[in-house]
Amino acid sequence: MDIMSAYREVGSYRAAAEICGTTHKTVKRVVQRFEADQSGQTPPPRTPRLNNYDVVADLVARRVKTSHGRITGKRFLPIARAAGYTGSARNFRRLVSRSKVQ
Repeated sequence: MDIMSAYREVGSYRAAAEICGTTHKTVKRVVQRFEADQSGQTPPPRTPRLNNYDVVADLVARRVKTSHGRITGKRFLPIARAAGYTGSARNFRRLVSRSKVQ
């Protein structure tokens, strides 16, 4: 059954969720989005998510440029950790790889 149909039929988020096999939070979100669409309101824009490597992205770009793309993420990771990087080693290697391509 459609979430909106179930909500109209039973009148509560939890009962509609039980009928549809989802959570009451999902039902609430769907109902609010539907009602906002019907009233002509535009939803607030989503804020872009920050990446855990944003703190050191410019440091990586500078280091890759000065080394002419010869530095590896594995060697550069301790320097980045000292500069405040807290993410995984694999994610950092991806950042270095993308910086080398650019």
